[in-house]
Amino acid sequence: MPKLNGESTRGLAETIANDQYAGYAYAYPHKTSYRELDPPVELSTAWANEDKSRLYLYVHLPFCEMRCGFCNLFTASQPADELVDRTLKAITRQSRVVAESVEPQSVAQVAIGGGTPTYLHADELDDVLQTIRRDWPLPTASFPFSIEVSPATVDPNKLRVLIDHGVRRISMGVQSFVQRDLNRLGRPQQNHQVDSAIDLIRQSGVEVFNLDLIYGNHDQSEADWVRTVRRALAYRPEELFMYPLYVRELTGLGRTGRSPAENRRHLYGRGREMLLEAGYRQISMRMFRRDDVEYSTQHCCQEDGMIGLGPGARSYTSDLHYSSEYAVSGVGVRKIIADYCQRKTADFSAADYGVWLCRDEQARRYLIRSLLQTDGLDRSAFLENFGRDVRNMLPQVDELVRLDFAKITSQRLTLTVNGLAHSDVIGPWLYSDQVQEQMEQYELK
Repeated sequence: MPKLNGESTRGLAETIANDQYAGYAYAYPHKTSYRELDPPVELSTAWANEDKSRLYLYVHLPFCEMRCGFCNLFTASQPADELVDRTLKAITRQSRVVAESVEPQSVAQVAIGGGTPTYLHADELDDVLQTIRRDWPLPTASFPFSIEVSPATVDPNKLRVLIDHGVRRISMGVQSFVQRDLNRLGRPQQNHQVDSAIDLIRQSGVEVFNLDLIYGNHDQSEADWVRTVRRALAYRPEELFMYPLYVRELTGLGRTGRSPAENRRHLYGRGREMLLEAGYRQISMRMFRRDDVEYSTQHCCQEDGMIGLGPGARSYTSDLHYSSEYAVSGVGVRKIIADYCQRKTADFSAADYGVWLCRDEQARRYLIRSLLQTDGLDRSAFLENFGRDVRNMLPQVDELVRLDFAKITSQRLTLTVNGLAHSDVIGPWLYSDQVQEQMEQYELK
């Protein structure tokens, strides 16, 4: 694979002509660029000079009732009860030690993901949420608090626990309402089960309900995609995410050798058109929010630190990103979970696997995370943070503007509609040579 940045690489137009879907730049640098930290870094040292007044707390619960064919998330399906119990106890130990090491001042946002957090029993969910409230300084007023669920794991008792603890947003992956699409995605699911889960979620009174959909599976027709979007819109979710299908190595679909449909770009455009007509505004290539909904995260992902708890969770300061090791295969994931559970309590006070970010990498991350949102990048904020204008520090910006993938004013740099549609090429195209090389050298487990 050629490098994707700098003068020695292909231009953006050539890159897009070659592949309109290079990869989802949901985080930079990607975890496949992480390596062992030698020596490990004490968390008290890593966080000593950080702003700890607006932290983002993320808890990763790596268990699911099933592993979908497209899934490359860090999760184990149908784990033994003993493994779940050991993992939850380890998270409790980690939470206390990390909080003591970091000395947080305030948490501005909480998210619980996986896996499927609601795979846990109601009392187990309650224990996790009690741990969060015991160890972390949460606001007394309402604040952004989100959790992921699946249709098969929703029940009134679990929802009651979540709402009682202040959860304001519930996100559910549905992917499709068309059975043949679900079959090709390797996702056993029945619409009556989805209907029941949505009814229960609506009855819970949660403020924001999100649905996830996937487009571009093998031989998916436009008619089937339109049916799915229409069915989703009928529920009037406050938010809706549309994900293009990726077929990743070591996943169920990856083992079939099947490729995504060639009409993904067209399906994206059709879905976007339907959501805008239905009264949703676009937040990013994937994310749409209903026009009458105001749910601000209040958390600046550029400047506020993130604390990750649980195996597979990522944490970051301004110059250090760290986590447990990464895997996709069931064997690889379970080994990492087992290693996590066996860690001595004191070992949770240090980071031993991650990547350091120099100022140039921090600037590149700031650009990528800002640019892929419809609001784009605030040039004054970038200048204040890095001492140089984004055009001078990252010359690729000029190519984006020249090709009409972005527009620039004295205040902001934003993607055009066409640029936003090509986010999954533009993001990886902006990766540095060093990060790209680390990712290419990584041996997936």
